[in-house]
Amino acid sequence: MKYNVIALILIFCAISAFGQKKSAFHIYNKKGKKVSYNKLLKKVKKNDLILFGELHNNPIAHWLQLELTKDLHETNKLILGAEMFEADNQEAMDKYLQGEIDYKGLDSLARLWSNYKTDYAPIVDFAKANNINFIATNIPRRFANLVFKNGGFKALDQLSPKEKEWIAPLPIAFVPDLPQYKNILTMMGEHGSPDLVKAQAIKDATMAYFILKNYESGTTFLHFNGAYHSDFYEGVLWHLKQENDALNYITITTVEQKNISKLQKENKGRADFIICVDEDMTKTY
Repeated sequence: MKYNVIALILIFCAISAFGQKKSAFHIYNKKGKKVSYNKLLKKVKKNDLILFGELHNNPIAHWLQLELTKDLHETNKLILGAEMFEADNQEAMDKYLQGEIDYKGLDSLARLWSNYKTDYAPIVDFAKANNINFIATNIPRRFANLVFKNGGFKALDQLSPKEKEWIAPLPIAFVPDLPQYKNILTMMGEHGSPDLVKAQAIKDATMAYFILKNYESGTTFLHFNGAYHSDFYEGVLWHLKQENDALNYITITTVEQKNISKLQKENKGRADFIICVDEDMTKTY
């Protein structure tokens, strides 16, 4: 009898421990319903273009980006692209993918982000190993700074014909009243300006331009960008739809919450799928 009581106590403790199991993240649909990764995968693989919005220092987002890349590669013909690589670095990227230069060569020729080794190298190296094109979609940062600091879009008129190949064709479609653009001014307070919004817009337009320029019929283009560039179906997606509304688009975003068991109201509707990560998650930088 004594051993039966002990056994029951151990079973109860095991059940209690299981019930208190912590999760690092949950995935929700845009309405706030919890869904599985497999459901996300099944849905996104049917689309022409996927925008995966990340929080740049969030390891869960980076891990899921890599896993999604691997899983999509099993069934879909993939093209990859990312905000984190600027269009004038495409030649260096191509040389790396083709094995003409090693990591040191890529690091010397391209402007790699400080968290490249931990957060982006695994995906680039997967593309290299599997002969997947990887597109540098972002405008060179110095050109976006020109827009911000030197009078808006007109500052780009000084670029040479060669330099203009690394940005979206001018003039770009620009609607400053889009909610996400208006929100930039609110978030930045006294540091915000209409030209700061224009700098954001030229980034969005350029990413959309290089995505569509490199998209091929019958492929799935998986693009990685900061969440703000595609949240609430604006930013890059807005520009994509201005140019080609016939493709099937789907969005993923990343948010952090103190309690991830229920998606907060302000995070509903941000994307087709929302990765909700515990805000205590270790950051990559």
